[in-house]
Amino acid sequence: MAKFEYRFPELGEGLHEGEIIKMHIKQGDVITDDDIVMEVQNDKAVVEVPSPVNGTVLEVLTKDGQVCRVGDVVAIIDAVGDVPHQEEAPAEAHSTQEADVAKGSADTTSTPAPAADVAAPVAPNKDILATPSVRKLAREQGIDISNVTGTGTNGKITKEDVESFKNGGQATSVPVAASASAEAAPKASSTTSTTGNTSLEEERVPFKGIRKAIANAMVKSAYTAPHVTIMDEVDVTDLVDFRTRMKPIAEKKGIKVTYLPFIVKALVAASRQFPALNAMIDEESNEIVYKKYYNIGIATDTPTGLIVPVIKDADRKSVWMIAEAITDLAVRGRDGKLSASEMKGSTISISNIGSAGGMFFTPIINFPEVAILGVGRISDKPVIKNGEIVAAKVMALSLSFDHRIIDGATAQHFMNYIKSLLNNPESLVMEV
Repeated sequence: MAKFEYRFPELGEGLHEGEIIKMHIKQGDVITDDDIVMEVQNDKAVVEVPSPVNGTVLEVLTKDGQVCRVGDVVAIIDAVGDVPHQEEAPAEAHSTQEADVAKGSADTTSTPAPAADVAAPVAPNKDILATPSVRKLAREQGIDISNVTGTGTNGKITKEDVESFKNGGQATSVPVAASASAEAAPKASSTTSTTGNTSLEEERVPFKGIRKAIANAMVKSAYTAPHVTIMDEVDVTDLVDFRTRMKPIAEKKGIKVTYLPFIVKALVAASRQFPALNAMIDEESNEIVYKKYYNIGIATDTPTGLIVPVIKDADRKSVWMIAEAITDLAVRGRDGKLSASEMKGSTISISNIGSAGGMFFTPIINFPEVAILGVGRISDKPVIKNGEIVAAKVMALSLSFDHRIIDGATAQHFMNYIKSLLNNPESLVMEV
């Protein structure tokens, strides 16, 4: 038996903190390495975190609603068998946490202040989810378990993963995120103040979780990349007719086809022609990185806030495949069941405000990308064709770009290319 300080793990690349939605353990509980310790809300989804050891819970140092940083001690367990190595968190993290524990029933929404937004150091195996028996197997086989990709729940490494790695193969990790329960809703407080004869009622909710992560991302993008937005319109009458003709075929395939798959294909084609729009700036090396792959982020509205799932290798997918992917990602995104890997790696993004009835707007770049295409609603408008005024279906487009590496003329040419493809959907076939 050994006292094991279970520290808050890193749940994904670049994810340094998370909000505990629900603790599943209490003092005196006997747990195994398959038991769920807690449900955590990071900036992407709600995930179930299993115990890395077998043993008895001696003390629980966190509570529902608390925001923890990587390395904070969550619980102390009297562990049985193999105990994974964990490095201690920095002294500041210890002192901050101890102060929080000492406060007892004080404000549960308080968050330990990070030093200059630097995450606690992570031990090589600290964020690896694996049972003691699996870790032992890896050691016996001479395998560094940190190199093995887990295919179990939340990326947990199984015996099969170790065997696959040993034999030269490796399965792809498919973490599963749990849906947020009713207990995940932030606790609100109501206050009433009186000014003269007027009663002013207020409601206060914690500013954290996905909402806080969105705010941080928006601020970083807006204050790092000098944004410029151009707005334009395109006659999509032929695209509307084409989609109408394709809907019966789509229904037979069990696919819902919106306008987004066509826009994705047009965006990929334009990015090929104007590679600066599919680039990023590497601040550390002071280089512009032109990406030769096309992963399209799709801004998606969910009950808990905006997320950006990614259509990977969109240039290699047909309109049917993209339509299926968009529906799948949107449904699982709203249910909080997307893995972190499905919401990173995008090279350029789309934000569709047309579904909410909007037209022109100034979308914020999904940093470190350098451009985002905003899609507005399709309206009936008069246009001139062959010298005559006729009614047409017109789509509103807004393109925000990073003026550090993209000039206005380049952005407009990029927009014009997208317009030409959406105006003549048959030309998209030539871009596949």
